[in-house]
This record gives sequence, C-alpha cells and structure tokens, in this order.
Amino acid sequence: MTPLRVPPEPDIHALLETVLTREIPGCRGLARAERLSGGASQETYRLVVETGDGTRQLALRRAAGGVATEAAPGHPGLGGEARLMMAARAAGVPEPEVHYVLTEGDGLGPGFVMEWLDGETLGARIVRSEALAEVRPRLAEACGEVLARIHGIDVEATGLDAVLDPMTPEAFVMQTWDRYRIMDTPQPMIDFTARWLLDHLPGDFEMALVHNDFRNGNFMVDATGIVAVLDWEVAHIGDPMRDLGWICTNSWRFGGAGPVGGFGSYNDLFRGYERVSGKPVDPDRVRFWEVFGSFWWAVGCLQMAEHYRTGPDPSVERPGIGRRTSECQIDCVNLLIPGPVRIPEPPPFDSTLDMPRIDELLESVRDFLRGDVMAETEGRTRFLARVASNSLDIALRETALGPGHRVAELAGLRTVLKDPEGDLETLRWRLVHGLRDGSIGLATPGLADHLRQTVAVQIAIDQPRYSGLATALRSSVSEAPDAPG
Repeated sequence: MTPLRVPPEPDIHALLETVLTREIPGCRGLARAERLSGGASQETYRLVVETGDGTRQLALRRAAGGVATEAAPGHPGLGGEARLMMAARAAGVPEPEVHYVLTEGDGLGPGFVMEWLDGETLGARIVRSEALAEVRPRLAEACGEVLARIHGIDVEATGLDAVLDPMTPEAFVMQTWDRYRIMDTPQPMIDFTARWLLDHLPGDFEMALVHNDFRNGNFMVDATGIVAVLDWEVAHIGDPMRDLGWICTNSWRFGGAGPVGGFGSYNDLFRGYERVSGKPVDPDRVRFWEVFGSFWWAVGCLQMAEHYRTGPDPSVERPGIGRRTSECQIDCVNLLIPGPVRIPEPPPFDSTLDMPRIDELLESVRDFLRGDVMAETEGRTRFLARVASNSLDIALRETALGPGHRVAELAGLRTVLKDPEGDLETLRWRLVHGLRDGSIGLATPGLADHLRQTVAVQIAIDQPRYSGLATALRSSVSEAPDAPG
C-alpha cells in the first residue's frame, strides 16, 4: 500500500502512544504513525514504536475517522474481525498476531493493533513476479490447506457464532439478486444466471465458518508461501465451498492461466483441502460457487456505477468499474452457455462531415491524460488519470461498435421474444421480467445464442483484452453443456 502524505492528527499520535506504551511489552514510545491508502470504511496505519532494542513495526486497523458506527448487516465489525483473526491464528491459519483490541476508553474508536508482516498482496504480482516463481507452483495447494483450517474452526467454541450471521446458498443468491433488481438497469445475463443458480442450489452440506473474500489479492505471499490471510470483514457462517469457488472466479486470476488465482489448478487446490480437512471436495459445488462469484461481482460492479450516480463519491474510478460488469457476465456465459460468438470489425472513422471527428476529440483527451497528466502527477491522481484514459478508450469503442451492436441486439430480441415491433429498451426489459417471473425459461429457443452474442460484443467494447473474451472466442458448439433447464 502507498503511504499518504497527510500525517495523522497530533491527538491521535498522543492517544496511540498512551495505548501502545501501556499494552505492548517493551514499548517506550511511538516514533511514527503512517497512514496507508486503503478502503473508505477503515483506516490502516504502519506504526513504528521505540523499544529498548531499537524500533519495531506494528499495524493499526481502525474505523474511518475513529467514528464508531453500527456494523452493517452481515459484517462482523472491527472487533469481530480481530476475534476472527485470533481464532484463525489459533487454528494454524497464517495470520498476524493481534496484540490489542481498542476499547471505548482509549478514545481512538473501534480498531485493533496487530503484528506488522511483510509480503506481496497485489494479485497481478503474485501471478507474475519472478521473486515468487519458486513458490507459485505450491500456492494453490497451500490455499486449499488454509481454507480447510478456516472451515474447521468451531464457531460455537470460539464464540464466533455471536458475531457472524448464517447465510444459506439460497439466501445469498436472493440477497445478491435483490441488490441488482433495485437498480434501474436491465441486464438479462445477470437474471439468467440468478435463475440458473436457484435451480442448482447445493444440497446437503455442513455449515461452517466462511471467510467469504479469500482470493488472490486478499492474502499476503512471500518466498515461503502464504504468510497472512487478510480482510475478514464479510465473513459469515455458510457453505464452505463458497471460499473454494471464489478463489477460482476468473476476475481474480489477473490474466494468469491457472484457474485457482491465476497460479494453480483445481486438483492442487482440492488436494490441499482434502488432506487437511479429511473431507472430499465436490467439484460441482465448487463450480456452483464459481458461477456465483461472477454473478456476485457483476452486481457489485453495477453498484459502483450506481454509487457514482447517487453516492457521495463521484470518482472517475466508479463508472469505469461499473463497465466491468460485462467481464463477469462473459465469465457466466463461458461457464453456463459457451458456444460460438462473432465480434464485428469496427467501421473506420472516415467521415468528412466533422473536423475534428469525434474519435479525434476523444483520442486527444486520452493521450493528454496518458502523457502530460500522468507525467506530471503521482499517487492516486496519476492512477485516476489512467482510469480516465481507459474510460475514453471505452467511449471510442462504443462509438465504433455500439450502433451496430444495438441493431443486432434488437434483432435478436425480436427473434427470441417473437415480437417484430418492439423497441430495444422495451424488449430488453420484457426479457428481464420474463426471466425473473419464470415466464421465459432458460431453455427458450435462441435465448442462449442471443445472450452469448450480446455479452461477447459488449465486453469487446468494455474490455477487449479481458481473458473471458478470449475464452468465448475459443468456444465451439461441441464444448457447450446441455441446455439449462
């Protein structure tokens, strides 16, 4: 994480020093508190404390601004996170040691002080870094071992059942589908996937502790292997195969070839899990949760765009993430209805009517952001300049491919719905409502072909280099599974 240039307030430094000298053995004072970039809901600090033997690093996680707020439904809160990490560490899961959980009397708000660990957390680097080349072939099996230890934690004996909510697979699907349905956007592949998930819910299984965000990028790796499991803020009690499916979701492979985090195989993951847990892995259940993972993140991306429209943070990053929903939707296509797709060649921008043309205007701003702005900025501003330039690339491809894409989508909808007169918006909503109420079945003639083609062209507009599009282009009719019922 990149250090921010804004130092913590003096009163925080003083309050922290009081806590640390009282609670950390050997601590004589706080030399430095450096806030690191991170999520808006929580703050992370690197603490450098003075001891009789020199200095020592610690980490602090606390609520944003030190303001205590009620934990959102399904979230254990910072106190619950600390308890989860301590229980996991006791069960042999690689975790930093939690030294102290803040109390109200400390004046710092909710949070906890823990051991500082060094390692790599960026998923793309874990997949590609030469420094991790030797350990990478062992990571998938190690992930299976770690997950087996997490799922083996007794939530009643540890008291975690008091801070975690139970979540059945059906409730999880419905919760996610409901989050999507309150947004004013018809995305037929999301509704198709929701229907498939409800038709293929896992059967008998034993509820267990679920990390719920165990993926490449949410654990720390060094040359020895996994050194810490991070981000317990959405843990719950549910089907443990959720965790195995999530780490296999294509969004978290970062372009790597291995289905497990981009670095490993299903067999390695399952072998590590089965050796530690003593329980066989059902690949069909893992596949269910892999489909769910793409479904869940497809909705999450749309929520980013919704937050841009309605929320307090109109960042240029949010609409860009919103367009990533098509990445997840093409992953659902590849898992559920693979088959042939056709990506049209974009027509040339050769009109003489406008000077400059729309593509020249967009390209000039994009190149300014990638050149001048990125060269003169750093940190988050430089990052957002790149995000903005990528959004302009999407706009360029939309300008080129969008009109033909909409014409083809309308023709497909009219064929599937047998309505030669309806307009695009009306028919897309009609398809969505039919999928939702069950009046349109998943095996409706022509539906799979229509969804596959429209989603493939949309991802060609939004992110043509995404690995899911390459997978779709390699698909053939012979690879397609039986039509979903």
